[in-house]
Amino acid sequence: MARTRKVTVSTDVHGHTAGWADAELPPTPAEPDPTAAAFFDVDNTMMQGASIYWFARGLAARKYFTTGDLARFAWQQARFRLLATEHAGDMSQAKEAALAFIQGWRVDEVELLAQEIFDELMAPRIWAGTRRLAQRHLDAGERVWLVSAAPVEIGRVIATRLGLTGAIGTVAEVVDGAYTGRLVGDLMHGPAKAEAVTQLAAVEGLDLSRCAAYSDSANDLPMLSAVGRAVAINPDGTLLRRARERGWEVRDFRTGRRAVKIAVPSTAAAGLLAGAVSAGLALHRRRRVS
Repeated sequence: MARTRKVTVSTDVHGHTAGWADAELPPTPAEPDPTAAAFFDVDNTMMQGASIYWFARGLAARKYFTTGDLARFAWQQARFRLLATEHAGDMSQAKEAALAFIQGWRVDEVELLAQEIFDELMAPRIWAGTRRLAQRHLDAGERVWLVSAAPVEIGRVIATRLGLTGAIGTVAEVVDGAYTGRLVGDLMHGPAKAEAVTQLAAVEGLDLSRCAAYSDSANDLPMLSAVGRAVAINPDGTLLRRARERGWEVRDFRTGRRAVKIAVPSTAAAGLLAGAVSAGLALHRRRRVS
């Protein structure tokens, strides 16, 4: 019998809020291990490129906005990453853009779009090596969660398509089935990921010392440090150095001397792209009404 879909929002004593959603899956056939799990970052860890970028590409193909708009914001992503400008002002800008991203849209409509766009653009860009690592955990009876700054509903679609347990992601407020344009808590990024994993472990009865985490980015060092086994996947330079210093396992599934990372967002840059998406959605809504 398949599991019913569950969305959980939890707030810790410090006021940090996390959300996680079960994927729509049959139960795992393996003997379950209730205290062990694996946590996988999405962008450039599970998937080549950024999920929000491919989602935007899919929206552009559906005439929500132009490919020129997409190119300009993809360039801004690269600029933010190269200049490493993730300071407080950028984070504020990112959050404001993320708020506008889905305002007024119905949850079921966004999930339907995410399903279509995953099949068209994201599925071919899943790293086969990372997918195999996730499957090993499932085969061992362990749960596997994606951890992403993307809205938790998009994360859930990706997890369902990959046969994983569920997703941890940014939580947007929903009223009567539609997004209000307000976030519940903060963007799921950096220390917020570690806090969310810790909260989920408390709710689900996980022993973090028996859990594993996988990421490509030094931004996820808090999450990687929170578990008993950390693995650097396609690591950036800073994470590679830290992994070597700490004796963490390193896996690189990229081809070539240094594979180009496609639209890898810093949190601020992802917010900028969300702004482009929101502008496109607003334009599309006006066209539908007129």
